[in-house]
Amino acid sequence: MEKIDNLDKKILKIIMQNARIPSKDVAVECGVSRAAIHQRIQRMVEAGVIVGSGYHVNPRALGYSTCTYIGIQLQRGSMYRDVVPELEKIREVVECQFTTGSYTMLIKLYARDNQHLMELLNDKIQHIPGVMATETLISLEQSINRQIPIRNDNLED
Repeated sequence: MEKIDNLDKKILKIIMQNARIPSKDVAVECGVSRAAIHQRIQRMVEAGVIVGSGYHVNPRALGYSTCTYIGIQLQRGSMYRDVVPELEKIREVVECQFTTGSYTMLIKLYARDNQHLMELLNDKIQHIPGVMATETLISLEQSINRQIPIRNDNLED
């Protein structure tokens, strides 16, 4: 991955606050041309510094009121390669991490309600070959949701 410089970091700080900000506004704030902003953003996309784009949809607006984290213990850690494709089939699963510690995997999912959550657990997740045990943690409220900070001695944090 290419090294990012101070201008790249400044651009990142701006677009992380508002991904829909016009390039001309970023250019004005950075003191460079709109073409330079476009080229730098494209380079950071190609280098994998910027990943993904789009809108974030509120799951509650779609009827998913229960956010849940589930720790999964597998019979063998190496089974995660087989379990991940099975979890991908469950559309309510939005994240999956291969972890150390008490769980082999940690997933995040959204359910419509507790009954739906129970169905996902009992009828889908716990039936995946290799899943030995699960522990469910229901999120009551998301207090922080942010990107990793961009640090730069020449810029304000």
